[in-house]
Amino acid sequence: MSFDHHLIVGGQRSGKSRQAERLAQAWLRQSADHRVTVVATALAFDDEMRERIRRHQAERPAGMDTVEAPLALSQALLAHAAPGRLLLVDCLTLWLTNWLMPASNQPDLAGWRAEREAVLALLPQLPSPVVFVSNEVGWGIVPMSREVRAFVDELGWLNQAVAQRCQQLTLMVAGQPWTRPVVPHEE
Repeated sequence: MSFDHHLIVGGQRSGKSRQAERLAQAWLRQSADHRVTVVATALAFDDEMRERIRRHQAERPAGMDTVEAPLALSQALLAHAAPGRLLLVDCLTLWLTNWLMPASNQPDLAGWRAEREAVLALLPQLPSPVVFVSNEVGWGIVPMSREVRAFVDELGWLNQAVAQRCQQLTLMVAGQPWTRPVVPHEE
């Protein structure tokens, strides 16, 4: 099995993280020299989120290091990328949330745009394959609030941009992966 950049999308509780961990385990089985670093983007602002993070950590397979990058994803990717190391980013949705819906202040749109572009520019240059996890949130009704509509739009654009820099795309539905090669856009 070859490993390239891979985007896994799906709804909440669709099995995205578990599928990403399966890919990471397959990577580890390929060579005793392979390593995996999970780049976690979640921030624990309440008890429910703390429990989700704790559960993800407890269920994560052995042999996977974890680093936290709630905002500076480009720096984390650059710092941990290396030949023989797979990076698993879980997840783009929370990363975007941290930028656009921060718990303590106004969104930093300029910072978000700069960080987004830095991540996108970095992907083709990384010596590591990256598996991204993200939610697909645009299949429901149009949200009532301007802020939520803007978030849904931004996540859709982010997912599209990341997908164009990946070689594989998996849609998770009811715990089942549907994987296909990414078709590059004609520009």
